[in-house]
Amino acid sequence: MKEYKYRHELKFKISNSAAEILKQKLSLILDKDKNAIYSDSSYIIKSLYFDDINSSSYYEKMDGILYRKKYRIRIYNNDDKFIRLEKKMKHNNMTAKEQILISKDIYSKILNGKINEIEDADGLLLEFLNDYRTKGLIPSIIVTYHRVAFVYPVSEVRITFDSNIQSGLYNYDLFDNEKPNYTVVDKGMQVLEVKYNEILPLHIANILNDIPSIREAVSKFAICRSIK
Repeated sequence: MKEYKYRHELKFKISNSAAEILKQKLSLILDKDKNAIYSDSSYIIKSLYFDDINSSSYYEKMDGILYRKKYRIRIYNNDDKFIRLEKKMKHNNMTAKEQILISKDIYSKILNGKINEIEDADGLLLEFLNDYRTKGLIPSIIVTYHRVAFVYPVSEVRITFDSNIQSGLYNYDLFDNEKPNYTVVDKGMQVLEVKYNEILPLHIANILNDIPSIREAVSKFAICRSIK
């Protein structure tokens, strides 16, 4: 059995104005994520989620099942040289993630249902392919958004702001930039996520406490699936 490192994950909805104030305060004590390429220190994330024909991952999320997992393929800034297959696990209020890099060729075979042509799979890729076959996994939804991220080494704190959250609906190719997208979160709001290991450092917690926000079990995957 694999041993996974579970982390705390808190999610909030926050207004754009409150988000900008919080970003300014955090920038004084935290570093920006190295993936940022835009002037506002953001970068683009696109994730293709998988589910079975019964939408089990979606309904497990909506029903609040205590332990659940889902697979996704993720890219950053439309870079086809850096494609990650990820498995995200939720256990109560804790999360863990396993991830590996895959080639564009493997990605294409998965997308087109040609998994029998993938050779020498092991580790997470082999686990995914086995679940793909036995559970009947299929592409479910693409989620796209801009992210601004801050990091802090103590307790591996990671604080992210996700905006312009959109769904690709029925097109499942992460690299098809011509597909229509639909905004799924009010443009005046952002999703704030706070992730850390054991304890959130007090000086960071104090900054977060000063910002008006609403804690929710926000799932960008579930929000996008709910409109499909």
